Amino acid sequence: MSFKIVVIGTSLGGLSALKIILEKLPADFIVPIAIVQHRHKESNNTLQELLQESTSLPIREVEDKEEILSGHIYLAPADYHLLVEPGHFALSTDEPVSYARPSIDVLFESAADVYTEQVIGIILTGANQDGKQGLKKIKARGGITIVQEPTTAQSDIMPEAAISAVTVDWILTLSNIASQVVKLCHSSRK
Repeated sequence: MSFKIVVIGTSLGGLSALKIILEKLPADFIVPIAIVQHRHKESNNTLQELLQESTSLPIREVEDKEEILSGHIYLAPADYHLLVEPGHFALSTDEPVSYARPSIDVLFESAADVYTEQVIGIILTGANQDGKQGLKKIKARGGITIVQEPTTAQSDIMPEAAISAVTVDWILTLSNIASQVVKLCHSSRK
């Protein structure tokens, strides 16, 4: 089976966690990746610049109705929910979910609605429970679910919440998350 999108959600400690994963992705990684990193609503594009140092894959903050392209990494802009629609993204300023906008749940649930079993959902370090409902929906639709090993997370609250809510497919360290995603996505191309 080929995957249409990888969705990643993280909060406290997310920058360093994302850098470890992104630097392990090969330059020919083709499955689009969408990331929600909780951050202050006034934050600028520093996150994009810092993450770009870790990968040759192009990283960009999403603009409303932007087409989802292979081999690209997309960041939810500060203070906007990021939603997956067939072939493109949408942005929303609806109320925060789990005290967050962007919300991991909103991204994950919309990806599961559109791409069902062709989604890989990943929960990383974080200090709230955002993402567990979205990961549950990805699993219910037949997608793959991966959670960072809580003992390796800067904050284990988010990974623990996800593990308690969902029978996840893998609980892995950051470098093993990257290699597992590459394995899943590259084996599906054959």
